[in-house]
Amino acid sequence: MPKENSCVLICALSQHPSRPKINPTLLSILLATTLAGVLSISAAAVFSFSLLSRVVERMVSLSVGILLSTSLLHALPEAFESQADPHTLFAVLLAGLLGFFLLEKMAILRHSHHYEGDGHGHEHGHDAHEAGKAGWMILVGDGLHNFTDGILIAAAFLADPNLGVITGVAIIAHEIPQEIGDFIVLLNAGFTRVRAYVYNLLCSLMAVVGGLLGYFTLGQASGLIPYVLVFASSGFIYIAVSDLMPQMQRRATVRETIPQVILIALGVSVVLFLTSRGHAH
Repeated sequence: MPKENSCVLICALSQHPSRPKINPTLLSILLATTLAGVLSISAAAVFSFSLLSRVVERMVSLSVGILLSTSLLHALPEAFESQADPHTLFAVLLAGLLGFFLLEKMAILRHSHHYEGDGHGHEHGHDAHEAGKAGWMILVGDGLHNFTDGILIAAAFLADPNLGVITGVAIIAHEIPQEIGDFIVLLNAGFTRVRAYVYNLLCSLMAVVGGLLGYFTLGQASGLIPYVLVFASSGFIYIAVSDLMPQMQRRATVRETIPQVILIALGVSVVLFLTSRGHAH
């Protein structure tokens, strides 16, 4: 073969390597969504298991503040600030609330929520068994929320890599207090620490699924973000209003009410602070 032809062939092969190249944007999305889930879950677990689990009953009030403020002050405003039709968003919210109610009625999700030894007169283990049906509701809402976070991270990275990094950091910041609330609910529902951590970790990986969907089908998926946010919020609102708050009402003395109000306010304040920090960046 002539020397000139050999050079042409070598140059052509060097320009078309056999190894497929990994898209750096896709790799960044995968790393950001994975780290956002793992870091937020692990940080929340460390904080919950080392401190809050000692006073889980009291911390239900904190959970109410976190769940309601995350839904009403963060997720829902973000959904309604989009171009989606407000009437449709309210319809999704209504459908979500009724859907969780029906799921609870069918005993797929939690039927009741009590503490073991709360004075209701049940046999030992009854309350833990009943409450154990509960955690699935919070996990469904959490999975949907994480899925949406993954789509948002993908959109940010596709717009600008620096924006993607900042968005990932902001999501970790606002996920930690929410995950603390989830851990409190799951521990109170009878989940072991290991089981609560594993299920929360699996739900957090929905962010990776959302990131992949956002990367490959962003044009279609981005229009669904407001509706997913609203549906996820309906789950958080339902469990706070129909389950946790009625439980708190059973302890109606002033001595019990004052700590409840303080802890609810603390939960709201934490979400407001971290959300404002994320927006500032």
